[in-house]
Formats: sequence, structure tokens, C-alpha cells
Amino acid sequence: MKTFDLTQNTVRELNQALHDQSGECMEREFDVFSPHGQHNIACGLDQNLSVNIMGHAGYFCAGMNKKATVTVHGNAGQGVAENMMSGMVRIKGDASQAAGATAHGGLLVIEGNAGARCGISMKGVDIVVKGNVGHMSCFMGQAGNLVVCGDAGEALGDSLYEVHIYVKGHVKSLGADCVEKEMRPEHIKELGNLLSRAGIDEDPARFKRYGSARQLYNFKVDNASAY
Repeated sequence: MKTFDLTQNTVRELNQALHDQSGECMEREFDVFSPHGQHNIACGLDQNLSVNIMGHAGYFCAGMNKKATVTVHGNAGQGVAENMMSGMVRIKGDASQAAGATAHGGLLVIEGNAGARCGISMKGVDIVVKGNVGHMSCFMGQAGNLVVCGDAGEALGDSLYEVHIYVKGHVKSLGADCVEKEMRPEHIKELGNLLSRAGIDEDPARFKRYGSARQLYNFKVDNASAY
């Protein structure tokens, strides 16, 4: 177990130590103390590491993650797990806006609430939020799954492509080209697997599914006002 105290070490020194493991991995477990909301903690990891951040993290924590498991024992700022490729990122508290933005793969779990634009332009990541999500979540989402165990704000799934959205609670409004869809047995199974991976005990049968109506894939002059 390697420990870093960010009152004694810089974020650059921490990230360099983590990046040094991408070749010959000498340390797999890291505990990070006193993060105090600093930005860019544990970014760009490319090894099967376990990183525990013991407190709140600032902007872009665990961005571009690949293979690693990063756990924030607190809240996370804007863009947590942005452009993640694989691995797992778990936030024990709340996450600010744009959580999981443009992420291509892996699993992002937010045990609290997520702010606006959760999963914006997501490209294959699975995101599970135990609480609520803010407005325009999954805006222009392209692939992957967004699971919301609480409520969703305005314009959910605006201009999305093929993301599966599952919401247990109330949806304030749906965005352009997003519609409620039938919850078939294969979706119950898919959602059950996502909840199990996230370690969240919920009944998948109590969720509703939302997805693309596929009316905005190609420009049609009759739909100009919806773009």
C-alpha cells in the first residue's frame, strides 16, 4: 500500500507515481489523503490500480481512466471520469456537472446525486446514479447506459442516439427526440446486471426505459425547429 498526503505531496507527484506503474507495476494500491478538492487527481491511469481518495476531489478527477478502480470517499467536482475508457470510478458522495462526459467505457457509480449534463456525449460508458441527476443529462448520448435511481431534471436525453436510459423516479421533462420505451425482459436483465455491478439494491422492474425516437438522425426540414 502506497500513501500520499496532498498537504505534503503535489498532485503532479501523485499522478507521476501512478503513471509510473503503467510499465512495470510495482504498487497496485494507493491511498490519497487530504485531497481538499484539488483538481485533476488520478487522471490518465493506464494500469489495474486501486486508488482511494480519502475526501473531496475537484475538477476532472479520474479523467481518461483506463483499467484502474478509483474511489472518491467524498464529493467530486465537474467532469469526474471524463473520457474514461475502462475500469471503475465510484463516488461515495455527490458529483457536479458533466460526470462521465464523453466516456467510452467502464463503469461510473455515483452514490449521491449528479449535477447537470451527467453523461453528456457518452460513448459507451455505463453510469449508475443512486440519487438524482440534473437537467440535460445524457445530452447527445451516443452509446452505453445511464441508470438513475432517483429523479431526472429537465430535457433528459436531449438529441441522444442509442443510449439506454433507465429512471426509477420522476422525469421533469424529456429532451428533443427522447421518448419512453417499452421495458422488455431483456432490458430488465440488462438493468439488473448494471445494478448488481454497481452494488445497488433496487428492483429493476420499478424503472422506466427511455431512448431515441430516431427522428433527428438525418436533417428533415419539417423538424428544423427541434434541432
